[in-house]
Amino acid sequence: MSSNSIPDTGKIESEAAPAAEPSAPVVVHTSIDVRSVSLAVLAVLAVIFVLQWGRDVFIPLMLGLVISYALSPMVNRMQAWRIPRAIGAAIMMIAIVGGAGYAVYTLSDDATRMIEALPDAAKKLRQTMRKDRTAPEGAVDKVQRAAEKLQNVANETTGPAPKTQAGVVRVQVEKPMIDAQSYVWSGTLGAVGFLGQTAIVLSLAYFLLVSGDSFRRKLVRITGPTLSKKKITLHVLDDITGQIQRYLMVQVFTSFLVGVATWLVLAMAGLENAAIWGIAAGLFNSIPYLGPVVVTGATALIAFMQFGTINMALLVGGATLVITSLEGFLLTPWLTGRASRMSAVVVFVGVLFWGWLWGVWGLLLGMPILMMIKAVCDRVEDLKPFGELLGE
Repeated sequence: MSSNSIPDTGKIESEAAPAAEPSAPVVVHTSIDVRSVSLAVLAVLAVIFVLQWGRDVFIPLMLGLVISYALSPMVNRMQAWRIPRAIGAAIMMIAIVGGAGYAVYTLSDDATRMIEALPDAAKKLRQTMRKDRTAPEGAVDKVQRAAEKLQNVANETTGPAPKTQAGVVRVQVEKPMIDAQSYVWSGTLGAVGFLGQTAIVLSLAYFLLVSGDSFRRKLVRITGPTLSKKKITLHVLDDITGQIQRYLMVQVFTSFLVGVATWLVLAMAGLENAAIWGIAAGLFNSIPYLGPVVVTGATALIAFMQFGTINMALLVGGATLVITSLEGFLLTPWLTGRASRMSAVVVFVGVLFWGWLWGVWGLLLGMPILMMIKAVCDRVEDLKPFGELLGE
């Protein structure tokens, strides 16, 4: 055998050596522009600051916009019947104000009786809480007694309180426990401010209804010269209009059903002022997740104050919870469909964020605002990942 046929073992070992080494970890290289991320974070913080600083302007604007979305189908129907938009919008505004005034006038007696019964209910609650004072000492009582002993030891260590000098008269100014004048004045200012804000919101909604599609056409016209940009803007506006109108229609219908069902169930249970609590359940039903919890806790507390038993409190609170659960998990998803549904986590976090930003109005407007944001993100190419994040 010739020397050429002898394999080079050193070469073979050198070629096989790299295969024996452990494989290196897979690393995904991404290019992140730190300056762009920093600018985006600063822009988000600036937007949040502006929304908080201008809440007195943005809240009435959003309320008027939502009311105009809710009433525009009826005004459009009146316009199809050859009724001018100005007259149709005025009819709807008068109907809203008249209906709210009639509801307040009808339920004023029940509301007065409920307010007058609050002191007696609080007294009954105190008496019920004091019934178990003769029971064996529990862990909470032991902790409280230990805390009192520690406080006494601390007082003994620091020494007695300084005594006043002889011949010096100690003067202490005490404010009256209830300043009726300040309460009346603050209540009057609050009522005047609420009426002023209501007038602003209704006026803005009226002008938006009268304008019709004029702002819509202007937005389409100023988006850009190309036809594709105009189509994207038109689709975004159509999605926002359709989703918000569908959401508001479903919300009004389900809130009405929840209010009526709660009223009937509480009346059958013998709870006083059941009609008022039915209206409260219908109104709070518009706040996702948090509203039903508040109504359940409030009705359970009122039932405990009225009947004085835990069983009735659990029965009344459980009944309201069952009604809102059936509406939230069965009826509303079936009516809205999967097209306009959003992630439950996103809705919960979004409602909490807008509630922190705008208070009670943020809780009411959080869901429509999230739907507007999602409609924009679904149509803009660069924002589609955010739209996917908001959806289910």
